[in-house]
Amino acid sequence: MKVGIVGAGIAGLAAAYDLLQAGHEVVVFEAADYTGGLAAGFCDERWEWPLEKFYHHLFASDKAIIGLVRELGMEDALFFPRPITSVMYEGRVVPFDSPQAWITFPGFNLVDVARFGLVSAYLRFTRPWRQLEQVTADSWMRRWYGEKIYNLVWRPLLIGKFGPYYQDVNMAWMWARLHVRSPRLGYFVGGFQAFINVLTDRVRQLGGRIYLRRPVELVRRLADGRLAVEVAGETAVFDACLVTTSPMHFSRMAPDLPSDYLGQLLSLKSMGAVVMTLAMKRPLMTQPRTYWLNIPANSPDKTKNPIPFLALVEHTNYIDRKHYGGDHIIYCGDYVTPDHPYMHMPQDELEQLFTSALPQINPDFRPDWVRKSWLFRAAYAQPVPLLNHSRHIPDLRTPVSGLYFASMSQVYPWDRGTNYAVEIGRRVARHILDDFPTTR
Repeated sequence: MKVGIVGAGIAGLAAAYDLLQAGHEVVVFEAADYTGGLAAGFCDERWEWPLEKFYHHLFASDKAIIGLVRELGMEDALFFPRPITSVMYEGRVVPFDSPQAWITFPGFNLVDVARFGLVSAYLRFTRPWRQLEQVTADSWMRRWYGEKIYNLVWRPLLIGKFGPYYQDVNMAWMWARLHVRSPRLGYFVGGFQAFINVLTDRVRQLGGRIYLRRPVELVRRLADGRLAVEVAGETAVFDACLVTTSPMHFSRMAPDLPSDYLGQLLSLKSMGAVVMTLAMKRPLMTQPRTYWLNIPANSPDKTKNPIPFLALVEHTNYIDRKHYGGDHIIYCGDYVTPDHPYMHMPQDELEQLFTSALPQINPDFRPDWVRKSWLFRAAYAQPVPLLNHSRHIPDLRTPVSGLYFASMSQVYPWDRGTNYAVEIGRRVARHILDDFPTTR
């Protein structure tokens, strides 16, 4: 069987790997000039290791990607440090990533600690997500955590992630985040780019062809039931085709989709991502030496909050800066709607906006601490799961025979990430193998 795959992100590569191992011919088309999608990295001339364009780590519970890592013989390259996650409280950076940290957290009294611990334990150790998707995270957490804890801890996170949709997201999304988290976070020797390189090379070694800078324009069904993929004015014909783009892009690419399936695609909402990466001469968060800092937020309009982005990630408080030429690496990250000004603002203006807030984290910060900066943006980065989202997810098997679709919007109730990209890529590959047990 000959299979075409649109997109060389983690899902597309994982699917290609399994299909090739089953003995089929696979051709992958990628619009960018690199593989790996949102997990791909970049490298400064002073660095030993590449760095992710969009901050990444694994949880110890991420079985799908850890399993693939073992199959690729990379288990020795995966390690799990224990960094510190903190929150801002009354202008201070305060650890908030363990029961001990909750007990000593200055914003909590003993009743708050008990309530926070009990409700969090319920979400961590039970699986009621089908009931939880029927209620918003905003209403459920207000009720069970209480207004004080909700406004202090959870509301800023929801605002940061979902902006104008923060009161509409269902509680199953929050359950999934808490259910799988681990205190130790996984990273690769050589960064996630090392994993991408090995997976890409393995696909090619198995006979897979990967064409970069080849955006697919159209996927249409032929009279004989096969699928034509049009790329750069040329047409390739396949027995089956897997598309791993955004739902909106897929809706424009596949005109043969029936209206009901097309309606499901168009009803899916998502947020874009903006990440400003700073290579600094000095560390920003030293006491405590925080990796991930959750930022306070009161307004869905990010520009009206004291700190105008969602998360501050000091990567070199997690991974030794010796791999980055001694630089201290800072990510200033945010999720915004695809039409938000951050998606179009010039890099120097956005850097000025973001760095002007850093003295609130460290009063000693000065702009000349920044040696170099990079800006990366993605229009499709965070699905927005509304009430009863499971009823509205497009099937991996589209109504067009032989045409499949796999995106981060379909990993629900889990949140997007490399683990679930591997899982959904391998799952759709199994569907293709089940549907085409023999070559046509």
